[in-house]
Amino acid sequence: MRSTALLRKIAQVVVAPLIALAIALLVTSLVVVLAGNSVSVFFDVMLTPPSQRIWVNIINQTAMLFLAGMAAAIAFRMNLFNIGIEGQYTLASYSGALVAGMALFPGTLNILAALVVAMAVGAAWAAIAGVLKVTRGVSEVISTIMLNSIAITLVGWLLNTYGDQYGQGRRTTPIPESSQLLGLGFGFFDTSTGGVFALASLAVIVGVGFALVINRSRFGFDLRATGGNEAAAIASGVRVKKMIVISMLLSGGVAGLIWMPDLFGGADYYGTPFQSGLGFTGLAVALLGRNRPLGVAFGALLFAWLSVQANPLGLKADISPSVVQITQGVVVLVVVVVYEVVRRWGAAAEQRALRSTLETAPAGGQA
Repeated sequence: MRSTALLRKIAQVVVAPLIALAIALLVTSLVVVLAGNSVSVFFDVMLTPPSQRIWVNIINQTAMLFLAGMAAAIAFRMNLFNIGIEGQYTLASYSGALVAGMALFPGTLNILAALVVAMAVGAAWAAIAGVLKVTRGVSEVISTIMLNSIAITLVGWLLNTYGDQYGQGRRTTPIPESSQLLGLGFGFFDTSTGGVFALASLAVIVGVGFALVINRSRFGFDLRATGGNEAAAIASGVRVKKMIVISMLLSGGVAGLIWMPDLFGGADYYGTPFQSGLGFTGLAVALLGRNRPLGVAFGALLFAWLSVQANPLGLKADISPSVVQITQGVVVLVVVVVYEVVRRWGAAAEQRALRSTLETAPAGGQA
């Protein structure tokens, strides 16, 4: 009995993503062939061992995608769909860069102030959708999508109106040198080109903190209970409306940290260096990782690898990097389908096991 339960768990955690990845690679190969390119050349480029500099880029990208994935995972575990991570981290990144450029505090305190402001802005923007849901019944999917557009437009207006002129564009005031963080080499990577973001450590902190809160606290239990069965959670005394708002606050707060490693690791200001799209990719990463920190870390690494390794495709193989975007999309689609199939298989297996136990159990209570 225990071995069967363990087998089902392994299938859900390990086999499902491997099947999804295999199907995605098969579809990608088909797309490459239809585009008139060589599959072997495509995979040769994608699987070429990265240089030290490329590894640094992959690690840095993984850290930011992990934060984006965890922001989505917090809401997903509450059965909320925070589609607004893109707008939340865009507005938070601008706000954090603005405060950091003001240099109201010296050195490290300036970094901490910017991080606090970024988290507060991201949390506040996400809370709007939470409040609308609990007070007016507005779907968080609709409200967060609309808030995305508002946030991105608002940041564009603020930057064009109050930003510093820089070349043909606008930017926030660069952060002072005392607040710039040198890249880390860990005794292996060459830091002459930047190194690993020092604030990539935020990904580790968030991942460990999420695991502890979800698995070791009353709040985490209430969140999991509400996400699993809202009616049962209400019956057990959980204040669901409060949980919804808090979950959105936490999700938005983590979203506010997404671009902070890059800001203090070399970008130095909000403007052309800002990397958009991380919020939407984070949703896919969370789905691939089953909203668990280790799974999200795997998804973030996979998507970072695909994104960074896609850059030389056009030069080395004359293949459009858009093929990788197709791969990422197929991965997400297949993962959702495979996970659902595995979930239904697991549920059916549990029902069969329960029925078998009831049929073979001796009748009790009879004279």
